Amino acid sequence: MAWRPAGLREKQQQSLHVSGKVAAVASRIAYYLGTFTNAKYQIISSNISCSLTHEHPVGLSGTKLACGEGGCGACTVMFSKYDHLQNKIVHFPANACLAPICSLHHVSVTTVEGIGSTKTRLHPVQERIAKSHGSQCGFCTPGIVMSMYMLLRNQPEPTMEEIEDALQGNLCRCTGYRPILQGFRTFARDGGCCGGKGDNPNCCMNQKKDQTVTLSPSLFNPEEFMPLDPTQEPIFPPELLVGDAPGRGWAVRWAQVRMPGAALGIKDRPATSGFHFFPGIEMKFKNKLFPLIVCPAWIPELNSVEHGEEGISFGASCPLSCVEKTLLDAVAQLPTHKTEVFRGILEQLRWFSGKQLKSVASVGGNIITASPISDLNPVFMASGAKLTIVSRGTRRTIRMDHTFFPGYRKTLLGPEEILLAIEIPYSREGEFFSAFKQSSGREDYIPKVTSGMRVLFQPGTAQIKELALCYGGMADRTISALKTTRKQLSKSCCRTCVQAWQEELQLAPDAPGGMIEFRRTLTLSFFFKFYLTVLQKLGKVDSEDKCGKLDPTFASATLLFQKDPPTNVQLFQEVPKGQSEDDIVGRPLPHLGAAMQACGEAVYCDDIPHYQNELSLRLVTSTRAHAKIKSIDTSEAQKVQGFVCFLSVDDIPGSNKTGYFNDETVFAKDEVTCVGHIIGAVVTDTPEHAQRAAQAVKITYEDLPAIITIEDAIKHNSFYGSELKIEKGDLQKGFLEADNIVSGEFYIGGQEHFYLETHCTIAVPKGEAGEMELFVSTENTMKTQAFVANVLGVPANQILVRVKRLGGGFGGKETRSTLVSTAVALAVYKTGCPVRCMLDRDEDMLITGGRHPFLARYKVGFMKTGRIVALEVNHYSNAGNTLDLSEAVMQAALFHMESCYKIPNIRGTGRVCKTNLPSNTAFRGFGAPQAMLIAEQWMSEIAVTCGLPAEEVRRKNMYKEGDLTHFNQKLEGFTLTRCWDECLASSQYHARKSEIDKFNKENCWKKRGLCIVPTKFGINFAISFLNQAGALILVYTDGSVLLTHGGTEMGQGLHTKMVQVASRALKIPTSKIYISETSTNTVPNTSPTAASISTDLNGQAVYEACQTILKRLEPFKRKNPSGSWEDWVIAAYQDAVSLSATGFYKAPEVTYSFETNSGYLFNYFSYGVACSEVEIDCLTGDHKNLRTDIVMDVGSSLNPAIDIGQVEGAFVQGLGLFTLEELQYSPEGSLYTRGPSTYKIPTFGSIPIEFRVSLLRDSPNKKAIYASKAVGEPPLFLAASIFFAIKDAIHAARAQHKDYNRKELFRLDSPATQEKIRNACMDKFATMV
Repeated sequence: MAWRPAGLREKQQQSLHVSGKVAAVASRIAYYLGTFTNAKYQIISSNISCSLTHEHPVGLSGTKLACGEGGCGACTVMFSKYDHLQNKIVHFPANACLAPICSLHHVSVTTVEGIGSTKTRLHPVQERIAKSHGSQCGFCTPGIVMSMYMLLRNQPEPTMEEIEDALQGNLCRCTGYRPILQGFRTFARDGGCCGGKGDNPNCCMNQKKDQTVTLSPSLFNPEEFMPLDPTQEPIFPPELLVGDAPGRGWAVRWAQVRMPGAALGIKDRPATSGFHFFPGIEMKFKNKLFPLIVCPAWIPELNSVEHGEEGISFGASCPLSCVEKTLLDAVAQLPTHKTEVFRGILEQLRWFSGKQLKSVASVGGNIITASPISDLNPVFMASGAKLTIVSRGTRRTIRMDHTFFPGYRKTLLGPEEILLAIEIPYSREGEFFSAFKQSSGREDYIPKVTSGMRVLFQPGTAQIKELALCYGGMADRTISALKTTRKQLSKSCCRTCVQAWQEELQLAPDAPGGMIEFRRTLTLSFFFKFYLTVLQKLGKVDSEDKCGKLDPTFASATLLFQKDPPTNVQLFQEVPKGQSEDDIVGRPLPHLGAAMQACGEAVYCDDIPHYQNELSLRLVTSTRAHAKIKSIDTSEAQKVQGFVCFLSVDDIPGSNKTGYFNDETVFAKDEVTCVGHIIGAVVTDTPEHAQRAAQAVKITYEDLPAIITIEDAIKHNSFYGSELKIEKGDLQKGFLEADNIVSGEFYIGGQEHFYLETHCTIAVPKGEAGEMELFVSTENTMKTQAFVANVLGVPANQILVRVKRLGGGFGGKETRSTLVSTAVALAVYKTGCPVRCMLDRDEDMLITGGRHPFLARYKVGFMKTGRIVALEVNHYSNAGNTLDLSEAVMQAALFHMESCYKIPNIRGTGRVCKTNLPSNTAFRGFGAPQAMLIAEQWMSEIAVTCGLPAEEVRRKNMYKEGDLTHFNQKLEGFTLTRCWDECLASSQYHARKSEIDKFNKENCWKKRGLCIVPTKFGINFAISFLNQAGALILVYTDGSVLLTHGGTEMGQGLHTKMVQVASRALKIPTSKIYISETSTNTVPNTSPTAASISTDLNGQAVYEACQTILKRLEPFKRKNPSGSWEDWVIAAYQDAVSLSATGFYKAPEVTYSFETNSGYLFNYFSYGVACSEVEIDCLTGDHKNLRTDIVMDVGSSLNPAIDIGQVEGAFVQGLGLFTLEELQYSPEGSLYTRGPSTYKIPTFGSIPIEFRVSLLRDSPNKKAIYASKAVGEPPLFLAASIFFAIKDAIHAARAQHKDYNRKELFRLDSPATQEKIRNACMDKFATMV
């Protein structure tokens, strides 16, 4: 096995780690090393530390820690063991962050390094994800590789559905998922392209081609891929087939028992206070201690599966994957009427997170945890499942009914009893069963409401004999709607039940989980779906109408969620004929680090091996939004083993003031201004000790009034600075001329960056003159250097900052990374030892802020034709407790407030709200997406008010070439109209609009919507001096080139593009050019890697440096014109000519002034258009993205693969912003959503089923390197097409239920979550709650 020590150690230690002492395992665990063709394994036994630190003999770093709660899949590994019940070796995936090391007794663990390597040979999975451009930042890549590898070990020829299912537990924040699926599609037996010979209209071969321009539909060539050979995979180590040993540690014991009696004997002991089924989570996040952990995985009775006369019995320790497979087989083999319950359970398991959790989560664990929002307990209860419970000398069987859960997290089991098995019954003739679940994300294992419903009819009649309606998420336990089910049901059963429901299923306004109206509506919607499903099934089994007739327009409401396999088209302009094969510019070159990332060899900050005497730092943060600090007590923290020191403001030798505007502190002094405000830090010998020490620090507060929301800030006049304003034309005159005026309010929620790699810093003292070296995951080396120097009171030249790569950034590591790096540097100063800190996911989300929430109050005047004549918008943003970049974000919002539309009379204002939340910061788009979404909001209302097609109103108001913007910049090279027309045509917009109208007439409870949206994004830093960049080129005598520039690589392919630029400029192959890192001792005073302009700035600087080198080599080329690059280089060296050169570039000066509303602002604009189609479920608020077409102007693409990847990645991140991702705070300002279990980013299943991206051809941009254009941020807003397609579908739903919708205009704030969609689809059920 190849194990990930740095990434796994945190969660694994917490799983078995008590009071600073680590359990040892007298066990045998196989660690696979090397390649899949010549695999070696190492058997480690006896006293292996469960912490798996870098001192561990394996010491590999491929597997990544990204969330610590099993929600992202970055730590996916493959477990293999000999199953004595099945008498065979089984392979299954697992989240390493949740796997206690003792649970791996006799288990072979394979991680990403164990299947392939760049040093020998890549595994086909690694090769295909790399060459298909499926790895950008790469932090998620090893986990995705292992999920796919595990699938192929069990199923060498999977279907596309199986591939998508295998990846359900993995998250990626960069790629938009499409290239990963497209690369892995080549493994599928039903995948691949039909070559234009099939009937698939989406086939790349069926696309129209311009005769004068060659369009390429392929970013990679599948024929180059190595074939998969299952016979070459590593063997299972025979040493693991024998032997046995328990685990024991200093303060924790792991009991691996083989008989139920042994488990009961352990449970009888006084020290055992009940069984716990997720100790790792509770120890990590709830600070609980478990001196004894019992593992029942080896007890045959608890793991057996028995097919009986009344049902199938599963041992309580059977993993959910076993339950799922068994029930799938039963459904395939048994008569349909016997598998109603099985199919309901399978529907719940289908969306029960990923394979990683289902492979280790037990069916009994789900029951005994007694979660009030359990997926399965309502289903088991409704089905009448039987539970076998044992204790010493007794055995009893009970039916799981409404009495089984007497209270919150309680069951009927006595303290001496354990659950042995559950029997899931066969359904009977005339019996129907359905299961429902509604979660924030479809693959989410934490639902809002769940339900199991069963009805049994008297034979041959419509008389109901039994009815069970059970719910989760509606009380503090799983409940049965007893009053409702006792009602005498007849033909009007639906109406009768609904009325009873209103009385029985109540929720208090302050019920945990919130969403009261939504959850109550869901209970009615679920029953109505069940009612319709039963009607439909009765109609199929009996042609006589015995229980009412199903309205044909209602039929689609009964359909389970289905998603067709994804199809995609990516079109880009091929390089001109005659371009040299060595000239790689314009070609789809894979990300230069992709192969290393796919093998786990790419080094991220926390992958750097530990230094001798290295210490760990943990931040101590405020639990109050606004308060005075009365006292800080560290006495208990000092008792924690390994404690070194506590850092506070008193330890700072330099200045405690920090931040862009010196309005922040390294450590809070006297007062805290948000939950998560950093008060101090503890330094210990290990991360686990640091966590315990930090939790032991006691702080007392005196609360002060807090301002949390934008509305609070407006009410209390709490703002930063003065009002920003842009005004043009005569607004009063414009409104007087208008035929119609619409005004309204619109709110856009914030967004968490959710880069997979959290903030990380390692600082190392150099021992001379106060020198310090920092390895930081940051986008801004200059400010990191400056802030550290400031806090230490030393000149910047003593601080070296180095960045290899980032595991994602998106703006979140532009300024907020200094929160960690300054504290770590201070710890090094105080202790004299190297210090490391990598934030846990919950810390990172709590402390570092995100995208600014916006509130807009708008008023727009327009003519009957839809032409806009006047617009006024007042913007408010929630900046948080410091200014950071918030003023610049608001400026960018004002610059983009008109989106793509010419408005003669316009006024926009902006106020930056000062609140008691963690400071919000830069995020991809930097204020522009919020402003443009507001613009499309009032644009959509204009269309509705005028009764005109939205696309017609948008096109009518669109800018033209040469127009002046509202800030008086002339539009030159305006390609938006070309993008618009091309997108309209390629998306078949008008034909599909007619099809959607037809669909909506034929379906009452499912509606579709369509929307086309443009974007115009200005490229430049608004602060003129930031538009500069430097580069350094070192040419060595062997002809190799070391290139350094000021930008950081965070997955956007910047280093790859810079190598391409240098390759063309120097006319040498890319293989001769290498970029090692970004550092402050090679290129000083760098601008942050931000604003989508890094390629423009750094590319030009690289070009200039190359020209200097070429100029110096010119005499030697003239002397030896037939010589090689190496000949000229060695000749120059021998003639004592310098072979190092710097390059520098300064963009045109920004001269814009808010006072005069004039001057040069943006270097150019990027344009794009997207058309999206969605389908919503009006009863639940679910939606699926059916198709998206994007046409994007990226100039002459430097690298089509990277640019298309950026378009898709930005679009999917925008999809999250506008439809999924919702930050939730308590009234006291504490963030509820601190990890993937509560905060939902898009998944593999979220992307459009048909995803088509086309790069606009023949659109060179003379203002950037090699005629290219910026691409990182501009496409994000195009996901607004999804938002307004949803709104279009809601319009159709409301139009069908006019009795409940008297207003055509309705408010739908962003994000358009399930709750907001369902509540907006006003119907009879929504009005009942």
